[in-house]
Amino acid sequence: MSEIQIILLSLLQGVTEFLPVSSSGHLILFSKFTTFPDQGQAFDVALHLGSIVAVIIYFAPTLWKILKDLWKSKFLPDFKWEGNQLFYLLLIATLPILVCGAGLKFFGTEWLRNTRLIGWNILLYGLFLWIADKFFPSGKKVKDLKLNDAFCIGLAQCFALLPGTSRSGATITMCRCLGIERCEAAKFAMLMSIPAILAAGILAGYGLWQEGNMQQLSQALNAVGYSFMFSLLAIYVLMMWLKRWSFLPFVIYRVILGTILLLDGYGIYDIKVLVGQ
Repeated sequence: MSEIQIILLSLLQGVTEFLPVSSSGHLILFSKFTTFPDQGQAFDVALHLGSIVAVIIYFAPTLWKILKDLWKSKFLPDFKWEGNQLFYLLLIATLPILVCGAGLKFFGTEWLRNTRLIGWNILLYGLFLWIADKFFPSGKKVKDLKLNDAFCIGLAQCFALLPGTSRSGATITMCRCLGIERCEAAKFAMLMSIPAILAAGILAGYGLWQEGNMQQLSQALNAVGYSFMFSLLAIYVLMMWLKRWSFLPFVIYRVILGTILLLDGYGIYDIKVLVGQ
């Protein structure tokens, strides 16, 4: 894999991971509509790990508060400590995707890397986000969530195992349905990404280590670094955006992209003509 491909994929990952537009779908589409070879799912996971490092850096004060409050509460679910409450909310929200992810690993994932499926997911889940963002009440904070709310958000995250859905998009959509305000919804979605993607990253890294392919492992480490830089910038931009505006531009982008992909997937229009191939 060339250095330029690694940089372009890292840029694509960084820009799309935290925007509700599906980073995994864009990473799959990159090789389908360019001359670059498919980088494979293990490399995609490495790119996601870079994004997780960015989340940890950006939300370091929040994560430090979680650790302090867990220590003060002796790790018991005593919700008078805000950090303690947030930890258990994240724990409950993570359980569904661990189960679903293990099941998907058993059945395989290559069948998911197809243009029609990605197109439908990008289009439909974009519309779901618009409905939740526009028509549901807002004003709640993450601290107002109950454990059953966290479990519902966790179930929504499971749909992100389907490329094109968007992990952040699915979790933000459910948060908005529960009345959580935009910035708070985005924050909770990003914090939820840490355990889920770390688990996938450890498994993928262990697989590369077992294969003994040091060149591929070195490329994956480069991808983590590049992805971290682009992802950190994207987080700053998104959080500033949500303080003043809605998710509508992302919805419009998803509807346009999803429609184009479906036209291509069903043979109505060749997207390669659009990209100049």
